[in-house]
Amino acid sequence: MFEKIVNYLSKQLDIPTEEIREDTTFESLGIDSLDIVEMVVDMEDELGVELELNDKISTIGELAEFIESKV
Repeated sequence: MFEKIVNYLSKQLDIPTEEIREDTTFESLGIDSLDIVEMVVDMEDELGVELELNDKISTIGELAEFIESKV
């Protein structure tokens, strides 16, 4: 899941995948909460699951863990 998120962000933000680690924060990438919601909606469509963000997620790794727990 982490790799899917990294590839998604790399394409969306036009940055190399090597620059994105599990502890990379969304804030450091210039991603706000609206961008996170949009990304989760895209992941829902791709994975065919419904993901409800109830907790504050601040890193790429946290988002990957959250999605893995729901799939």
